Parts: sequence; structure tokens; C-alpha cells
Amino acid sequence: MSDQPLPVLVIGAGPVGMAAAAHLATRGLDFVVVEAGEQVAASVRDWAHVRIFSPWRFNIDAAARALLEATGWSAPDPEALPTGGELISGYLAPLAAHPAVAPNLRFGVGVTAIGRQGFDKVRTAGREKVPFVVHLSDGSRLVASAVIDASGTWRTANPLGGNGLPARGEVDARSAGRIFDGMPDVLGTLRARFAGRQVAVVGAGYSAMGTLLSLAELAQAEPGTSVHWIVRAPSPSRAYGGGDADALPARGAIGTRVKALVDAGAVTVHTGFFVDEVTADAVVSADGRKVAADVIVNATGARPDFRIAEELRLDLDPILGATRTLAPLIDPNEHSCGTVPPHGVDELAHPEPGYYAVGAKSYGRAPTFLLATGYEQARSVVAALAGDWTAARDVQLDLPETGVCSSDLAFDEQDSGGGCCGTAPAPAGAGRGLATGVRGGLLSLPLVQAGTGTDGGCCN
Repeated sequence: MSDQPLPVLVIGAGPVGMAAAAHLATRGLDFVVVEAGEQVAASVRDWAHVRIFSPWRFNIDAAARALLEATGWSAPDPEALPTGGELISGYLAPLAAHPAVAPNLRFGVGVTAIGRQGFDKVRTAGREKVPFVVHLSDGSRLVASAVIDASGTWRTANPLGGNGLPARGEVDARSAGRIFDGMPDVLGTLRARFAGRQVAVVGAGYSAMGTLLSLAELAQAEPGTSVHWIVRAPSPSRAYGGGDADALPARGAIGTRVKALVDAGAVTVHTGFFVDEVTADAVVSADGRKVAADVIVNATGARPDFRIAEELRLDLDPILGATRTLAPLIDPNEHSCGTVPPHGVDELAHPEPGYYAVGAKSYGRAPTFLLATGYEQARSVVAALAGDWTAARDVQLDLPETGVCSSDLAFDEQDSGGGCCGTAPAPAGAGRGLATGVRGGLLSLPLVQAGTGTDGGCCN
């Protein structure tokens, strides 16, 4: 048997997974990153058209920055607001190509199961001394000393149903291609699917509102396009957010613009609406109201999927799906993105030594995740794996104060749409972005959608 140390497995090559890779490389630990997609940040590519709320200075991990700068890389303007595509081209793709990282990346292969070598979930004695065995989608296996799960929640959207379960007819509507999750590119690649159609957007977070803005822009250019906004709350006012008081101006602006559209009648809002059924041409509430809908945007957020870790001993909060220690720190009843306290390896630990979920997945159903939070999680976990517990427990976060991150409280979190990404003003002469003034009788609108919490959600 080899005397070489076993690698740390990182699941997911999104922003937080790549941050973990950068910290592992910096500390000289052997590692492998497996990514189900064919390229780095595969989930981010789904929202490449989206401009996020937070400027570049919050979106670049410190260890990754140091690695890249040593190769002559120049960081983007720290105050500029990147799109998802720019996040990849300006940062994640160069990091994936870095010689300290590139040899350790495996694309096109996902994790199907994780266990302990020679141990099932029940057996205890000596469990912490044996490595993890990981089954991969290509039929191969690998053995790892630890697992950092940064697989995100982007691929596991919440259902439309107001009770957290799929609505009647939802599965069939999805099979028919009528339901689009997250932030579909309604002004770009999917324009033909939305133009001239009756569109219902379900959800009250920033991903929903960003999509509403883009749909309203589409409706100005494409006759016959109608836009309906379905929310569970009795009023949309909370969804409008902090306006001018928001520490991230781009986030505050999106709520202000959506309110203007609602007031102008460009978007029809349906409140207190709990989706019960999706018919061939409409969305129906539990109390029998019907909203015509050829196409539906499911912006109800996402949830974590821990099925790959069923043979591991996890201690998950029964409400949020985060660790029991982390859950009260990120509870959306009490916290927005910027009021989440610093946390790291201790709050992320499970009864299964060496397994850590980081990034959006670590937050479970809480929609308050920011990239900077995930980067600090990755730094803390890797420091612990290196045996540097002083650094691991010296957790610090410098986040913008947020007021409101998503619109609804935890009891209604599936309608919150999750996340802290969104539209932002573009520089003069740029392509898509926010404008001011009036055009065609309506406020000028952004041509990019808002984000949601993902790795992927938009911020993992």
C-alpha cells in the first residue's frame, strides 16, 4: 500500500469549490476536484447573462488572487459588477488553468455516493481512522482523506407547489418544456420561448424580480407578451427591499424598478397565491384563482441534495438543512446576507469527521448566501485539514450590510428565490445593463436578470 497521503476530494468546480482548490494548493495539500460539468463553473454558465449585485472585490478569493497574481494576472476593477460570464472569463477560467490547480481537475464526472472504506453507517469503532471511498458517475472510485462538498444547489430547484411539494400537473408541465428554473435568458438564447407568450413568474426573491424586469423589457419589444408575478406573501412590499438605503446599490435599484413596473401596470402581481396546480394553460392557486400561463419561471429558490452522503453521519437542521450549529446563524427570520456572523469549520462540522459541505449547499434552504461567505468557509476548512486550527478558527467576514436579502421569511422560504445576486448598472456604452429615465412610457429596464443562491445558485 502506498505511503503517499490521500488527496482531499473537492466536489464541484464552481467559485467556492475553486476557492477550496486554491487554498489546498497554497498549503501544499494533495487534492482532486471533480466537476459533473464539462468546464469550470458549469452552473454559473447557466446564468452567464446575469450581472451580480456585489462588486469584484467581494467575488475573488484571497488565496486564488495570490496564485493568479504570481502568474501576472491582473484583477478586474474591484468596484465593477461582473456578469456570471465575466466571473468565469476574468477569474475562474484563469484559476482553472493555473499550473497548481489544472492537473487536479476532473471534468465530466460526478459523485454518486460517498462512504467510509470498509465501514457502513452503523459501524463506529475506528471509523475516523479510515479514508472515504467515493463512487463516481463514470464507474470509477477514488479514496480520499477528506471531502469538501461544494456541489451547490443549482440543480435542485424547489418545486412550484405552495406546500413545498410539486403542484398537480407540475411534472407534466416540466416534461413539456413549459417550466424554466432560476434565471432563464429571456432576452437572449430563450427569447423565442417567451416572446408573445403569457408568462408567470413564481417567487419573490431577486431572481424573480430580475426576470420580471427582463420580461417587461421583452414585452415592450414583442407584442402579446404579458407578465404575471405570483407571490405567497399578502403584499409584494417586502420584496422591493431597501431601495436607496441598500448597501449594495444595484440590489436596491432592482426592487425600486420592479415596484415602478407594478405601479405602471406592466407587471400584474398576484399576492397570497399558493400554487396548487399547473394546467395546460394556467397556474391555479389553492383557493381556486387562475393565472393564464403559457410559460412559467420557477424562481422559488433551491434546496440541497445530500443523497450522495446517505452513508455518512450528518447532523442536519430539520428545517433549513444546514448543520444544526450553523442553522440559527443563517436563519432568514433573523438574518440577511450581511448580518450572518463569521463562521467556519466548527459550524460546518458533522459527526462524520472530515466531511464538510461548503458554499450554497452548506446553507441548505436559507437564501442568504454570499460568495465571500463561501470563500471564508473554504479557507477555514482547508486550514483545519492542514492542522492549522488557529487559522481555521480565526474566521472573519467583511460583508456589506444588507437590510433585506430575500423577500420572504423562513416559513415561506421556498418563495424567496434565494440569493444575493442580481442586475447592476452597466458602464456607459456597455451592452446590457440598467438605465434611467422613461422609454416607451415605462421606466427603462435592465436587460440582464437577477441571480439566486447557487453553485451553484448563483453565488456558490
